[in-house]
Amino acid sequence: MLSLFFFDPLLGNPIYLLATVLGIVITLVAQVRVKSAFHKYSNVGVLSGMTGAEAAAAVCRAGGVTGVTIERSAGFLSDHYDPNDRALRLSPDVYDGRSIAAIAVAAHEAGHSIQHSENYGPLGLRSVLVPVANIGGRAWWFVFVAGMLLQSAQSMLGPFLMQLGIILFAVLIFFQLVTLPVEIDASRRAKAVLSSTGIVSNETEAEGVSKVLDAAAMTYVAAAAASIMQLIALLMRSRK
Repeated sequence: MLSLFFFDPLLGNPIYLLATVLGIVITLVAQVRVKSAFHKYSNVGVLSGMTGAEAAAAVCRAGGVTGVTIERSAGFLSDHYDPNDRALRLSPDVYDGRSIAAIAVAAHEAGHSIQHSENYGPLGLRSVLVPVANIGGRAWWFVFVAGMLLQSAQSMLGPFLMQLGIILFAVLIFFQLVTLPVEIDASRRAKAVLSSTGIVSNETEAEGVSKVLDAAAMTYVAAAAASIMQLIALLMRSRK
């Protein structure tokens, strides 16, 4: 997408340029922040001595969740809850880790399993939107660029394809907006259960959990904000 911006005549427009640059900066800052928080608290152990996998299991029990498997998955911060398989998949650093960061991330993912067991509405909506968002996320750029090329060739199909690309991208943004309350609520549940069960036993640990989860939540806020900035740029380009 960056190549589209850098070779576009509209890049000289200050609003267009601002929307593009802000989107990139917001995303990078959020990614740096979450990685920094995770690395910092990966070096701070918890007094309970629990691993992330053990903490996730404890949070599930405290939330009355049964039948959820906890699995080790490959990748750095690849942690997620799969509602279809009812599986918590934790990255090695989280699954085996005995740090504040590992406990925080594992508890957050367990929070999603509690949402699922309680039929939390936004989680159900997000699950329904996943295949649609995946299609929109893959296709919108090709459709939009094809529209740009056809518009340059004076084809009437060009504006239609550009608008279609924008609609597909808007679906992706809607998915991101639905994701926000899901992630924020999962972190809220995680903090509450960690505190009430004593897994997090002092203010230092509680503060570390909050910083890790808040930084992670900001990545979702940043992604949505960056996409909205990009949508503004696309709308301006389509009206050129």
